[in-house]
Amino acid sequence: MRKTIVLTRHKDREYSQQLFDNVQAIAGRAGGDFTQFAELDAQWAGELRKMKKFRFQLLHRWLVERFEPCRVADIGGGKGLLAYLLQRDGWSTAVIDPIYQDLINKYKDITTGKRIKIAPDESVPHINKPFATKMGQDFDLLIGMHAHGCNAQIIDAARQYGCGFVIFPCCVIDEPFFPVIGVDWLECITDYAVWQESVPYTFRLNFKGQNIGLCHIGSRCQVKSG
Repeated sequence: MRKTIVLTRHKDREYSQQLFDNVQAIAGRAGGDFTQFAELDAQWAGELRKMKKFRFQLLHRWLVERFEPCRVADIGGGKGLLAYLLQRDGWSTAVIDPIYQDLINKYKDITTGKRIKIAPDESVPHINKPFATKMGQDFDLLIGMHAHGCNAQIIDAARQYGCGFVIFPCCVIDEPFFPVIGVDWLECITDYAVWQESVPYTFRLNFKGQNIGLCHIGSRCQVKSG
């Protein structure tokens, strides 16, 4: 039984790596120089093995190391931890989610490992509606950490309004189109981004589940220098 589990995990890793390579190849058709981003990702490679659970904290750090603070929408943001972490660093944030959830009262810091309490009077702005393309005009960066049914609309908003996006597409449910047989949804949506004239950068964060991200800088976002 143990041998079977090991082999299954090995195959999963192989598929994940192949998928990442395929997505990189598709995104590469759009060109773009992401040397600075890639160098930062390489610096993380040795430590990511220790941080498999902290998806919001990992993405928060990824964002603040690359972008200047801006107006960001956390689409499908749930309890708002990512929005809260960015807000604490001077970003203007809003959670766009049709289902309102209270902000969590504590989280774990990935650097110190300590539990951090969030005061009861702290909050993040909420827009309690499904995301619509026209909402992109009010933000500089759209984030979708598994934003079901919104990935194509996020890409459409980026083209129409010049905002950037960071998405982790994982599910084709409620999207306006489907991949053909034999093509992964992530490959399909990456191809759509390129077709919509986005220039996506592909990267991975070490948390469980679909951890391959697509980033498009857009004309409204300011990348940190140096």
